[in-house]
Amino acid sequence: MQVLLKKADSTHDIQCSICNQGFRLYWERTSPAERATMRAIVGAELRHQHTTDQTASAHPDAPFNMPDWAGPPQYSGAALLGGHTGLHRTVRSSR
Repeated sequence: MQVLLKKADSTHDIQCSICNQGFRLYWERTSPAERATMRAIVGAELRHQHTTDQTASAHPDAPFNMPDWAGPPQYSGAALLGGHTGLHRTVRSSR
């Protein structure tokens, strides 16, 4: 399962336990049990990003996926299925 994370200052779905940076989560369609498991994995990965920097700058400023994905984050399954609205058209419609 893939999750898209986007930094959030006010409303957030999860918070880094080291720097308290909040994140909005955009999920692929999954069951509540899968989300609970992935939430624990995401928390551990957020802590792991602090290997050299204990501040919020240890986390990417741009949206990012967990697990890692090679393509642009806005086109990941988590972004598309999770309702992330930061998508930008790259090709014009032929209508």
